[in-house]
Amino acid sequence: MRSPDVQQLGMFSYVSVEDRVPNDHPIRKLRVLVDSILGELDGVLTARYAEGGRPSIPPERLLRAALLQVVYSVRSERLLMEPLDYNLLFRWFVGLNVDDPVWDHSTFSFNRERLFDEAIAQQFFEHTVLLARMQELVSDEHFSVDGTLLEAWASHKSFRPKDSSSDDDDDFHGQKRSNDTHASTTDPDARLIRKGKGKEAKLSYLANALMENRNGLLVAVDVRHASGTGERDGALDLLTAAGVKRGATLGADKGYDTQDFVAALKQRGIKPHIARHTTGRRSAVDHRTARGKGYAMSLQIRKRIEQGFGWIKTIGGLRKLPRVALPKVRGWVTWTFAAYNLIRLGGIGEWWEPSPT
Repeated sequence: MRSPDVQQLGMFSYVSVEDRVPNDHPIRKLRVLVDSILGELDGVLTARYAEGGRPSIPPERLLRAALLQVVYSVRSERLLMEPLDYNLLFRWFVGLNVDDPVWDHSTFSFNRERLFDEAIAQQFFEHTVLLARMQELVSDEHFSVDGTLLEAWASHKSFRPKDSSSDDDDDFHGQKRSNDTHASTTDPDARLIRKGKGKEAKLSYLANALMENRNGLLVAVDVRHASGTGERDGALDLLTAAGVKRGATLGADKGYDTQDFVAALKQRGIKPHIARHTTGRRSAVDHRTARGKGYAMSLQIRKRIEQGFGWIKTIGGLRKLPRVALPKVRGWVTWTFAAYNLIRLGGIGEWWEPSPT
């Protein structure tokens, strides 16, 4: 017998949000990892709130919501509020019950200075590395490094002479522009740089990452002003931050094959497994190193670091940065890299398909 298509709206629901989320859903693993990190950051979060006054939204919920924004490729806080209102999966992950009201998008903007700075992001990222070490998923022997340009939230028309306050002339064709004489009025920390010969110059930041080769997890992140030597300078800072010891190997592309950088690695006792750049010049990596089996393996594995850069730009939404000024950019980029590590730690990195609905 055919049943009539009649919807009778009930006043009560006897099924909790917890029961609505399948037990085998991969986001459950992500929630466990996130909660363990937030538990360790409890003291840090408490110190950022006053003891008295009106009760606020729990910072853990705001941070979980910010993580959803990255993982599910939501472009803004305003767009995040819509699925958070009707999507039970989102509600469960953030920590909201069915009847709990969804806060206004301006709440994120109001709490951004308090919660989403680079200090919180850096500690959150470091805890993802600590979780990996506790599970013995990272080694201290073999690493790879690389950098990528992240396009700033500023247009070419905002790149104006530093000693001029006139906004009347937008025609910069035929003018010589450089970072020494010009700066963006929208984002003064952005630098005009091109990725290579024949490429167009864009206002950008430089993000460097250090990857351990065993499971492709990122162990250190560096975000700085874009420059011609920024990748090599950032690589040395990453090695220091990660505490890479003597005897380790470091894989990298041809851009790192310079006499100064290879000499700096040897001074630290780190073996330079860098792709040799021999076009019209002499490589800084000697033939003996290049003939080793470990060298060939490092060059093959180092390409995995491109997966992290691809993820943060496509899924994480960093193809064009949604923040301005270096401190805010550094915090949000580090937060996005932390989300990438959590995806890999949860064992869901290969088939995770974000869908807000």
